[in-house]
Amino acid sequence: MQTNQLIALFSGSVLLLGLVAFFLGRAKAARVRAEGTAMFAQPDQYAWFAVLATAGPALVVSAAGAFLMLLLGAEIPTPFLLAASLVVAAVGLMLGMMQVRPDFHARQAIERVIRWVLVGAAMISILTTFGILISIVFEAVRFFQIHSFWEFITGTVWSPGDSFLAAAGRGDESSGGGASFGSVPLFAGTFMITGIAMLVAIPIGLLSAIYMSEFAPSSVRTLAKPTLEVLAGIPTVVYGFFAAITVAPIIVDVAGFIGLDASYNNAVAPGVVMGIMIIPFISSLSDDVINSVPDSMRQGSLALGMTKSETIRDVVIPAALPGIISASLLAVSRALGETMIVVMAAGMRPNLTANPLEDMTTVTVRIVAALTGDLEFESAETLSAFALGLVLFTITLSLNLVSVIMIRRFRDKYRVNNL
Repeated sequence: MQTNQLIALFSGSVLLLGLVAFFLGRAKAARVRAEGTAMFAQPDQYAWFAVLATAGPALVVSAAGAFLMLLLGAEIPTPFLLAASLVVAAVGLMLGMMQVRPDFHARQAIERVIRWVLVGAAMISILTTFGILISIVFEAVRFFQIHSFWEFITGTVWSPGDSFLAAAGRGDESSGGGASFGSVPLFAGTFMITGIAMLVAIPIGLLSAIYMSEFAPSSVRTLAKPTLEVLAGIPTVVYGFFAAITVAPIIVDVAGFIGLDASYNNAVAPGVVMGIMIIPFISSLSDDVINSVPDSMRQGSLALGMTKSETIRDVVIPAALPGIISASLLAVSRALGETMIVVMAAGMRPNLTANPLEDMTTVTVRIVAALTGDLEFESAETLSAFALGLVLFTITLSLNLVSVIMIRRFRDKYRVNNL
């Protein structure tokens, strides 16, 4: 029997045992209650506890066996693993039925199981984050054993050269030694394009959120907010086409009209289009935060003689500022990780320049370029992707820490001012 058939048979068996446990547990609890005995829980709660006692251990055993086989390479026959899980389910069914008694609080037991499931989900998220970090760090350390960390951080030239040939044993020392891995041009392009995107997204997103929450009629808001949020569902490749075919030529024409020389691959086009793409992140979240400000604060401000504009500026925005900052930093993280728009509109040439009308590239584009193609994994160019990812992870983590500190300071200041 094939593996998928065994899994289907196992799933059906566990489902059948769960149904049996539910009806037997409810019937037993109802019978005990009918005899006039006071019970700590309802019959359905005893039934669901019997289901958890039956299916829960079986799923845990099967998941643990799959983990051992897939990640640790243990040789466990699939039929034996599934049969053992069914045996555990049968034992759990018997133990669950034994717990259907008046002095057992089934509701509290179910809540404890749910609590542990939630704790497990949180731990999976945390461990996944640490797993990503550890996998990046180990490969980044291998890269820094080949090239200097200081040169990587402060170097102004990114030119891998023939480093992949040296890793494959087909290059000489001169070709391998000519490789330069200075990340400054990549991060400069990343920050410039992200900065342009923020200059577009934050004002438009915040002002649209203020309009929809404070000025727009309900009919306009009902239509405008979903229409604005549609921008978040457009694929990034479509934005890339729009940036390369429409926005970039317009920028070149405008720059030529005022006497400037602009390349069709420039930083302004992807920055503007990326800003348009992340407007919904700022607008929608800021709108929700502004709407959460108590209306009594607005009424109190107006009662003291402030105009509506002054109320929004001096009362509503300060109260909603922590959420607005969070929305803006979420948009920054989205812009830092964007790749497709940059590839199609800004190019892939690492170019250290302060002129946004020239072509340049970002960190994520170089990571994709290094991890695709026929490059040797042991080559410095491939390992450099992990070093770039580590630095980008550190920058993003620093931004998040700064945002948490700023949010706490604004929140504490606002709390003090309202005591």
